[in-house]
Amino acid sequence: MAIFFVNAIATMNDAALAPCDRGMVDAITAECADETIAHPRLVLATTILASSLAFIDGSVVNVGLPAIGRSFPGHSLSLSWVVTGYLLPLSALLLIGGAAGDRYGHRRLLLSGIGLFLAASLLCAGAPGLTWLLAGRILQGIGAAMLMPTSLAILGASFKGEARGKAIGIWAAVGAAAGAIGPLIGGWLIDVVGWRAMFLLNVPIGAAAMFLGARYVVDRPRPDRAPLDWMGAVSVTAGLSCLTWGLTMASSSRGASIPAWVSVAAGAALLGVFLWIERRRGEAAMMPLDLFSSRAFVGLNLLTFLLYGALGGMLVLLPYVLIELKGYTATAAGAALLPMPALIALTAPMMGKLAARSGSRLPLTIGPAVVAAGFLLAMRIGAGGSYWTSTLPAMLVISLGMAGAVAPLTNAVLGAIDARHTGMASGFNSAVARAGGLIATAMSSAILVAHAEALHASFQVGMAVCAAGAAGASLCAFLWLPRSK
Repeated sequence: MAIFFVNAIATMNDAALAPCDRGMVDAITAECADETIAHPRLVLATTILASSLAFIDGSVVNVGLPAIGRSFPGHSLSLSWVVTGYLLPLSALLLIGGAAGDRYGHRRLLLSGIGLFLAASLLCAGAPGLTWLLAGRILQGIGAAMLMPTSLAILGASFKGEARGKAIGIWAAVGAAAGAIGPLIGGWLIDVVGWRAMFLLNVPIGAAAMFLGARYVVDRPRPDRAPLDWMGAVSVTAGLSCLTWGLTMASSSRGASIPAWVSVAAGAALLGVFLWIERRRGEAAMMPLDLFSSRAFVGLNLLTFLLYGALGGMLVLLPYVLIELKGYTATAAGAALLPMPALIALTAPMMGKLAARSGSRLPLTIGPAVVAAGFLLAMRIGAGGSYWTSTLPAMLVISLGMAGAVAPLTNAVLGAIDARHTGMASGFNSAVARAGGLIATAMSSAILVAHAEALHASFQVGMAVCAAGAAGASLCAFLWLPRSK
């Protein structure tokens, strides 16, 4: 049975990875290891367990937001920060996390990231107040930014040839399965034990990953690499923090205020400083500005930001509405999300083959447009009706649209720049996707503080905004991508 399971998930390779992450894999696997590792299966198990921490925690907390809100009454305004506190450091530090592994050793950074993630999970589980919970979520995001790119780099350096492709396929499929099953298991733990138990789920997984990593992962630091771009990392993190804080305040029930606009302006200014720093550092920057000389690359990243921002907003809001407005249990809300990863896994390979024949422009125009139609269908979810007549049709349409965009987006991003920038481009695209979810979550604060009819009306507005974002992504592909030859 175990062998059958491994073989089955290996066939999900291309479908399982998000486009931005699959591009990062392609870049990492361009470098071959010159030594054969002694325990390849245990190294693979280490990377799967480590990255599963980030995959599970990135999805399971969405189902737990209503329960967390009930535990800390009077703090509804800060509830969205339970999600954004994790996404913020992950978005800002993802690129420098990979570079730090190259310089100081992937094994060292992997174990450090796992240890930090475990300590942060225990802090979240035992948090006496919302402030402590938010601190734990921020530390989890930092740990995830360390272990995610590092686990991929270890795979790329530990396997060669067909074995590398199979190993990455298994890693990708298990990670996608963990992210899909996470809300279901987390919802069950919330219903039976309480929301704190969903953070304790990380403890046995992380402990096993640390044991295997300390014993079987071997690599060497590479101090010959260029110094890390710490100034760039600090400026982009501060800029995103101010921007997120300002948007959260502006979108809350209190409305826009002078502090909110000051925070947004400060965030924009700090992001401008980040661009100035990157321009000064040239090729040593964490985000070389030469990448943006490609019109297609700019359009693709704007598409990624809009599409994944809309999707991230929906994945935060939908479980909340199902629990608060429709009376779902946390387990049922987690199960309601399962059709999406299942349908994407089944249909994405076929969509990738179609895109290979037709080029990326057509599927990246049609796919997000279909996603936009699905968001418009989702506006009916809070108005009555069963799961089968309201929620499921919307989920199926959104899933079909995403399946049409997943594979073409990867190929388009990697084809839009020259080979020497492949790793930077794919890593940046991954960070852009997560930043889109970060901004969308920050702007969802007004919905997370609403109740009853106000929650229904706010959710409809939120889905309309998500539909506009997906439609904008479709327009980006139509206007900025070249026609296929």
